[in-house]
Amino acid sequence: MKITCQIFYALALCCFACGKGNPIAPVPTPDKALSGGDATVFDASSQAFEMPIPTLSPDERDKFFAGDAAFEQVFVTPPADVNAGVGPVFSHTSCIGCHLRDGRGRGAFGSEPPFVGSMLMRVSIPGFTAHGGPAPVPGFGTQLGDRANFGVAPEARVRVDFFETVETMADGTEVRLKHPIYTIVTPYQPLPAGVLLSARMAPPVFGRGLLEAIAESDLLALADPSDADGDGISGRPNYAYNFRTGQRELGRFGLKANNPDILQQTAGAYNEDMGVTNPYFPQESVWGQPQYDGRDDDPEIGQTTLDVTAFYIQTLAVPARRDWDDPQALRGEALFESTGCAACHTPTFQTGNHSIASLSNQTIHPYADLLLHDMGDALADHRPDFEATGREWKTPPLWGIGLTETVNGVPAYLHDGRAATLLEAIMFHGGEGAKSREAVRNLSKADRDALIAFLRSL
Repeated sequence: MKITCQIFYALALCCFACGKGNPIAPVPTPDKALSGGDATVFDASSQAFEMPIPTLSPDERDKFFAGDAAFEQVFVTPPADVNAGVGPVFSHTSCIGCHLRDGRGRGAFGSEPPFVGSMLMRVSIPGFTAHGGPAPVPGFGTQLGDRANFGVAPEARVRVDFFETVETMADGTEVRLKHPIYTIVTPYQPLPAGVLLSARMAPPVFGRGLLEAIAESDLLALADPSDADGDGISGRPNYAYNFRTGQRELGRFGLKANNPDILQQTAGAYNEDMGVTNPYFPQESVWGQPQYDGRDDDPEIGQTTLDVTAFYIQTLAVPARRDWDDPQALRGEALFESTGCAACHTPTFQTGNHSIASLSNQTIHPYADLLLHDMGDALADHRPDFEATGREWKTPPLWGIGLTETVNGVPAYLHDGRAATLLEAIMFHGGEGAKSREAVRNLSKADRDALIAFLRSL
């Protein structure tokens, strides 16, 4: 449990009430600074993504901190008296190991302790399962375990090489883009021909409960799959299989919106990322494969652990927007709209009803539509996922993006962390994002700086 987080949270509530202190902002605060509505915290420190929603009840705060402890729990090789269950193959040993301080991961694949990398590689073969998901690779499943318990062979290692291209802005400024090339090396058994790869960096997890509380009708109202309005934007929903309800449901979570809710995404991450079985995924991800440990210890965590971990993710607060009255950031906000960025990164939603009262009926500013968009060749992974094509990605929220470097050290953006700056991330946009990219290319340096200042204020 983060004792320092609890102390900071208590101090934050006191400072917020009296309008004093740092980093607590004075009150009243304009709506646009309240990124998460009442679920906003005024924290710009390295703990900005780790704070509970201020309006949780005492019982809910207790549950939050129980989930916090579960999120940080490091699993070890079975049999063990405490925290057994990792593997036999896995990507990391804990949730926090990938989602550092509840933010982004580190841009590396890693195989040995201290497990500093937090990238993973999704794999599949052409085709789909009976539920419509990606077809697993025989002997490997749908995610490579590039780490393994002692005495077990990792499924494979991943080598990353880069080539560079240069984007020249209208004023002659050059932006260098590093394009990764991923190669699977030393697989424990031969991979079949035509394997599809998709590298992923762990994204931030705060604010997800609010995204879960947005009415489905509000998201679908933004979809325009045939681009009927002719603006070049044709966002469309993904529909993913819910293993608990047995139905195809609107996808909201995952980089391709391939999970319908936080509970299922959490259960899937335990199973595939850590090799930890649970009530919703009670078999090892390598069940029936040569690395299967054959142990009769499943599920390795119970429903309570799964529920409090999901609750923790649902009730992580959103950091407030900063510099909301700064003239340069305000100019950048207007440019964000005029260059077309807001066509996908929808600024504002009103949440509906949710079982957690603090998530209900909030005006929030996530800058996302949770829809799929064709992002062009440079970002394509060529791997379908339910209804998402190999060129489509879900629009990610931008709230908190300006605190990435503060929270996670080295900034890394886009689905695999390839962009080291926000401008690089913009210039990687293609497909439906190409028009906005070109509008940014043609901005003056002063206007580009204003746009970046706005993004850093979020």
